[in-house]
Amino acid sequence: MIPFNKPYITGKEVHHIYGAVATGHISGNGKYTKLCQSYFEERWGFKKTLLTTSCTDALEMCALLLDIQPSDEVIMPSYTFVSTALAFVRQGAVIRFVDSRKDHPGIDEEQIEALITPRTKAIVPVHYAGVACDMGKIMQIANKYNIYVVEDAAQAVDSYYLPDKGSKQEPQALGSIGHLGCFSFHETKNIQCGEGGLLAINDERFIKRAEILWEKGTNRAEFFRGEVNKYGWVDIGSSFLPGEITAAFLWAQLEEVDKIQTRRKSIWSQYHSLLQNWASKQGVKLSHLPEYATQNAHMFYLVCPNIEFRTALIDHLKQNSIHSVFHYLSLHSSPYYQPKHDGRQLPLSDRYSNGLLRLPLYYELTEAEAICKAITDFKP
Repeated sequence: MIPFNKPYITGKEVHHIYGAVATGHISGNGKYTKLCQSYFEERWGFKKTLLTTSCTDALEMCALLLDIQPSDEVIMPSYTFVSTALAFVRQGAVIRFVDSRKDHPGIDEEQIEALITPRTKAIVPVHYAGVACDMGKIMQIANKYNIYVVEDAAQAVDSYYLPDKGSKQEPQALGSIGHLGCFSFHETKNIQCGEGGLLAINDERFIKRAEILWEKGTNRAEFFRGEVNKYGWVDIGSSFLPGEITAAFLWAQLEEVDKIQTRRKSIWSQYHSLLQNWASKQGVKLSHLPEYATQNAHMFYLVCPNIEFRTALIDHLKQNSIHSVFHYLSLHSSPYYQPKHDGRQLPLSDRYSNGLLRLPLYYELTEAEAICKAITDFKP
């Protein structure tokens, strides 16, 4: 069976884990944590970054930093992983779900402004498949109404938002545009450490408190930098930082990020090239790339005409020893949140829930041509 995902191991992970152990400091915020954070800040332009135990934790830190209170409203797409909403729901927020775009599973930017009320505290765009939302439009809306923007960039490491043609502005790394950004290093991601995440802080107002939340509500980080002569409990917080063994594993991945990205993009391009003709004949949509976005080859997906077509295709691929998978179920119609939803229909989100199919994509995949052959042999 060709698996859907296979975590890539560079071969340097054990070496760096040994290095972490040899330092005598494996509890977190040591040598490898600092190496990883500095790399993200220098390469992708984040003002400050903090490694976290998961992207979920990074999102929960955002909810705390924005001081989300009961009855505050947060706008986000329905077609996303539960963690995007859960971080804010735990603080008592009301989620205002937005439908997806017709050409892409990401949030429909044109529907955001109509949902803004005096209680709206934040907009949370999700860069699905590592493809940018229209951040220019979203930031314009946020600035107009003085609303925070948290980028859920869980899938979007090393992907960019492109300026308008003719603009002198440089491409902006996803996660660096909103006030805060969140990344995942789960084993299914391009760069992984099993479980891990990162909070990117782009608004300097949040840096000091973010470190305190990260260090269990203490000013411990300031103490170790020699900025205070003792540390204590100064705020709420939790144990959000990962240990050095996790950071060491991640550092091995970051050392090979360009190699990993080049290989994944090659596989993505191969899929796109070999499936175009078949898709157009079958009424299937391939992964779409808006003109303002790059893609990081996090995933390659098909959007099937209906759930029956997708189910049959999954079964056909399984019979050919290929593991393909669907993705999210719309959060607005989930068992937990449907009773709380405002009743609006979100047909495009449901369309992706019923039609989207993800193909295997990982560094060591060599069977892309055979997978495409199996797909083009499929007779619905």
